[in-house]
Amino acid sequence: MSGFVELDAIVTLADQMTADEGPIVLINLFTVDAADEEALLAAWSHDADFMKVQPGYISTQLHKGIAGSSTFVNYAVWQDVKSFREAFVHPEFQRRIAVYPPSAVARPHLFKKIAVENHCVG
Repeated sequence: MSGFVELDAIVTLADQMTADEGPIVLINLFTVDAADEEALLAAWSHDADFMKVQPGYISTQLHKGIAGSSTFVNYAVWQDVKSFREAFVHPEFQRRIAVYPPSAVARPHLFKKIAVENHCVG
């Protein structure tokens, strides 16, 4: 993988991983060359196999942009930041992310649900 790019220029993923909150949602925006899509899917699936057996993991869903887009969004729900952090820094997970195709760029960020009256619950 070419690397990680921060989704938020002010608050980094590292900053977020020091928080004590939950539940949280990881949103990870991936871009990849069209020729590397299958390799991205294989690498992501390999990661998901690891994550889904980690304490605090709840669920994940991968989305793909339409109309020929090579942009993907991973939406993963975790019990809390601590659980996500422990899985993310685990040496096995770090080994797995090394096999992403070179054109892949990930933009991970952690979120929490919020309430907006008459629209959604926190």
